Amino acid sequence: MDLVNSIGFLAALLSAVSMAPQVVKVYRTKKTDDLSLWAFAVLSCGLFLWLVYGLLIQAMPIIMGNAVGFGFSLYIVIMKTRHG
Repeated sequence: MDLVNSIGFLAALLSAVSMAPQVVKVYRTKKTDDLSLWAFAVLSCGLFLWLVYGLLIQAMPIIMGNAVGFGFSLYIVIMKTRHG
C-alpha cells in the first residue's frame, strides 16, 4: 500500500468512526431530541453521493469510509424519524 492510499484509508477511518459515539448513544438511549433531522438527512445525501463517486472511480478509501459513514448517518435519520 502506498502513502497516498494509506492517507486515504486513515482519513476514511477517522471520518467514519467520528459518528460512532453518537450512534452508540442513540442506540442505547433511543433519544434523538437534540439532533437535527435536516442536518443528518443532508449529511446522508452527501455521504451517499461520495459513495457513488468512489464506486465510479473505484477508490477503495472513498468507498469504505463513506459506506460506513452513510450507514451511521442513515441510522440516525431513521431513529430520529421513529423517536422524534
